[in-house]
Amino acid sequence: MELIGTQTEMALEDFIHAYAEQPFEWIEGERRPLIPNVAGHGEIIEFLYLALHHFFLAHPVGKVIRELPFVLSYTPNWVSGSRVPDLMVYTADRLEAYKAANPDWRLKPYILVPDLVVEVVSPTDDLSEVDDTIIRCLLDGVPVAWVVNPIRKQVTVSALSSRQPFSRQQTVLDKTDVLKGGTLLPGFELSVADLFA
Repeated sequence: MELIGTQTEMALEDFIHAYAEQPFEWIEGERRPLIPNVAGHGEIIEFLYLALHHFFLAHPVGKVIRELPFVLSYTPNWVSGSRVPDLMVYTADRLEAYKAANPDWRLKPYILVPDLVVEVVSPTDDLSEVDDTIIRCLLDGVPVAWVVNPIRKQVTVSALSSRQPFSRQQTVLDKTDVLKGGTLLPGFELSVADLFA
């Protein structure tokens, strides 16, 4: 089995088989195994997933996907990177265009950068590593990221404001605030206090 095409790439077929054996992220040619979530972490993911899912049922502008990888591929059938956010959101038009252009999309991970990623901080997480993950996602082209921190009871909304030099806009919300979808998900609102209730 050939795993490395270049120093930092993996054949897509090999990525799929390796991921099935042990879920991981592929970052700069290195496998980073995923650690199972704890119950509190899982409940917040489920709460957010259901909130977004119900919003999309009423407003079919997108789709929320739970704990699946998206991959970066600059050469056909080669994976140059992969991320596995707790949740990822795609706008309906981008997702439909992707599916139309890739009739076999069901047989592989999403080779499409999400419009929104959500990361929930676990008790075992290093905050600097979570921040590094968000920076990588933004540099990969993800427009918006939400980091949910149950310990601080805060949600940090990050967006890339400029690629050269790297500049990030951040807004920190606490339990008195409302998490809003902004221009990406107009009309979506969720009380931060409800998220941590």
